[in-house]
Amino acid sequence: MRGAVRTVVFVQFCTVLLCLSGAALAQQVPPDDAPPGRTIARNLSAAQMFAFADAARDRGDFRTAEAAYRALSQHGEVQLRSEARFRLAMMLADHEHRYRDAAVEFRKILDENPHAARVRLELARMDALLGEAASAQRELRAAAADGLPPEVAQTVRFYANALDARRRTGGSFELALAPDSNVNRATRATSLGSLIGDFSLSDGARARSGVGLALRGQGFARARLSSRVNLLGQLSGQASLYRHHDFNDIIVSPQLGPEIYRGKDKLVLLAGPAWRYYGGKPYTRSIALSESWQHPLGARSQLRLDGAFADIDNRRNDLEDGQSYSLALAIDHAFSARFGGGVQLSGGRQTARDAGYATASGGINGFLYRDTGRTTFVLGLGYSHLEADKSLSFFARRVDDRFTANVSGTFRMLRLGAWAPVARLLYERNRSTFTLYDYSRIAAEFGVSTAF
Repeated sequence: MRGAVRTVVFVQFCTVLLCLSGAALAQQVPPDDAPPGRTIARNLSAAQMFAFADAARDRGDFRTAEAAYRALSQHGEVQLRSEARFRLAMMLADHEHRYRDAAVEFRKILDENPHAARVRLELARMDALLGEAASAQRELRAAAADGLPPEVAQTVRFYANALDARRRTGGSFELALAPDSNVNRATRATSLGSLIGDFSLSDGARARSGVGLALRGQGFARARLSSRVNLLGQLSGQASLYRHHDFNDIIVSPQLGPEIYRGKDKLVLLAGPAWRYYGGKPYTRSIALSESWQHPLGARSQLRLDGAFADIDNRRNDLEDGQSYSLALAIDHAFSARFGGGVQLSGGRQTARDAGYATASGGINGFLYRDTGRTTFVLGLGYSHLEADKSLSFFARRVDDRFTANVSGTFRMLRLGAWAPVARLLYERNRSTFTLYDYSRIAAEFGVSTAF
């Protein structure tokens, strides 16, 4: 019964896409009177090559069909190569269930023609089937910003959520080389001032530069409980690894909880432990609860509310044991098919056995993204303010103002299969009344990322 429901949802979603007659790529076979000089191989015209590929696809010879479509995708005319990539992607998705490969082909079309609404919606469908709900929603907002009919956008969003819920397993992974001017986020000062005089700081307590390896990954699995509720399990982790093991930073967190769909909204409630290791030794152990609620605001915008609670056991300093609370409200908006951004307001509270380690904070972050050819650029800016409840011993009470700026690029023209090169540059400046936390850093990442 569940399989039948999923099939009905899939068919209905595809039916909605086919209704976009004004936004679709031309689906017809190129006419027989195509320019006579445009031959692909063995003196076949483009029209004959399309007919050959379609026939191979229809009889289940997908290997031959793929070879023919890929040959056509090298054609000199953008309309013909886009059509070839579109038919190839649809075959990969609907006949062979190779969703990642299909997404790559849809993205190639959009790199040359960002206003192909049908293609963008199919890419959103692939993202949903891969479990990348955020990417799917971004593509839907971009399509709406380019003039998607409101009634179609609303229906497509509904089925995108339904298709997202069908994805049983998946995840993402990123690997990058990471040079950093301040790997331990420490001060460059040589001494620490106090009410009773200055204390000299050892080299280990001061800023250290280095080149490390940054690893990030997340995997998920879901089990269907009802038409609107899934049981979602996630395993996420990240690591910064250096030649000097004293600065290695590793975090691992498994979580489990319900994923609830209601109308256009999505609510995820997760709970689980988290372990952090620094310098190869246990640093913190915590039990965390989190919620994430997403709600569309019209066709182009989305509201997101994220909250979290954690009970933290600091393995190195019992005075830092306590609870953390955080809440963040964000709005994402697509200005056009290739341009969008968002802003987030956040607040947090950290309690501790010693009030000197207890803090309250708040901040604002914003980002803009732009697709340019086969590259996506993202610019981010952020500011946060933090204050400690009390001072520590003879030192000044901690008051921080933190500024961040980052720019990143994803370079799809260098894509190798499903792996895409990424590059990031980050600047961070934390001004603090407590010298130990006053630092600046410039860091970069050069690597590759993929989803599976």
